[in-house]
Amino acid sequence: MAESLHGLVLVTGPSRGGKSRWAEHLVSQHSPVSYVATSDPRPDDSEWQERLRLHSERRPSDWQVIESGADLSKALSTIPSDHTILVDALGAFTAWHLEASAVDWTQLQTDLIKTLQERHRPVVLVIEETGWGVVPSTAIGGRFRDRQGRLALELEAIASASWLVVQGRALDLHAFGVAVPEP
Repeated sequence: MAESLHGLVLVTGPSRGGKSRWAEHLVSQHSPVSYVATSDPRPDDSEWQERLRLHSERRPSDWQVIESGADLSKALSTIPSDHTILVDALGAFTAWHLEASAVDWTQLQTDLIKTLQERHRPVVLVIEETGWGVVPSTAIGGRFRDRQGRLALELEAIASASWLVVQGRALDLHAFGVAVPEP
């Protein structure tokens, strides 16, 4: 399986389902690897710090780690062309830009997709699934859900593979799924 890794590979699913571990497994045989952490560090959040520590301990020491901050496209463009990339995760990118206007958000999406398409080595992108039956109680929560969902659909259109990871099981969506027709 790892031998056929190419292009953009999406790894999606609910929280704590094993997405990051599956993504790490996918890139593990494709050195050199650059790991792009998208979230802010949250130094005052002890639970978040513990989660970051566990992720860090799992990563091989030879992986280059890049903290992208809000500008994921720029961070990706700084990575050497011979590196396989693991981006963990899209939700933080979306969260960084919740206050962006619709026009600015569209440009950010366009820039990200263009940057991903310019890569010659595999890019594995972890995406948190949102909105599985829960309607957000706030406008900002609804904006996050809608932006994340639409961006995931746009990325799926250019992906060579998509994985759904639920309860520690990875399902190959391209092998088992059928694309939903456009209206």
